Amino acid sequence: MSGATASRTPRARARSAAAVLAGAIALGLSVAPHALAADNPYPSASAQPPVKVDPQAPGLKLPAGATLAPPKVLDIKSVVEDLGGEERREDTNADVKFALQAEVLFGKDSAKLNGSAKSRITEIANEIKKQNSKQVRVFGFTDNLGSHSHGMVLSKQRAEAVQKVLEGQLNDSSIEFEIRGYAEQFPIASNSTEEGRKKNRRVEVSFARPGSGN
Repeated sequence: MSGATASRTPRARARSAAAVLAGAIALGLSVAPHALAADNPYPSASAQPPVKVDPQAPGLKLPAGATLAPPKVLDIKSVVEDLGGEERREDTNADVKFALQAEVLFGKDSAKLNGSAKSRITEIANEIKKQNSKQVRVFGFTDNLGSHSHGMVLSKQRAEAVQKVLEGQLNDSSIEFEIRGYAEQFPIASNSTEEGRKKNRRVEVSFARPGSGN
């Protein structure tokens, strides 16, 4: 199934951080450049010792007339998540993305925000102001239980509920919102367990960093 509907207190909290830093310099020959492999969305954060390189190895020598390709630095991603996994933040050079589990925002099978939802959404609004972002994406997701059509409606309604609070908090008519509901599509965990389904029932709010070009 595919498709998406679209329309355009301080609190002490224990947090565990997992920072994933990926940086690489890609060297290639202008006569035969090599393509980079697709990035793993959840790479290991363990540091590995540097690989020893023999500068005299035949495979490192340039053929006559060849030149090095320009160096390329890959994006850097930092991921911070609550101990309970209720809130997740991803930072890259280009974007900031928050993912809030549906259970901390809504009742079961409901798109009505609960009493504690506003404070969490306010934190996101403050970060949007800090980044001075003018385009904000609010996407809703469900697990794979129930029908696809019901999930499409519910995920869109939940995204709309979060967007309305953000809009009120930001009070900036120059900000454009993109609102979508994806139902069970694009899971971030396995739907075979309740723990995984809980992570998939979420609302994501993402926005570009200044000067990123997004």
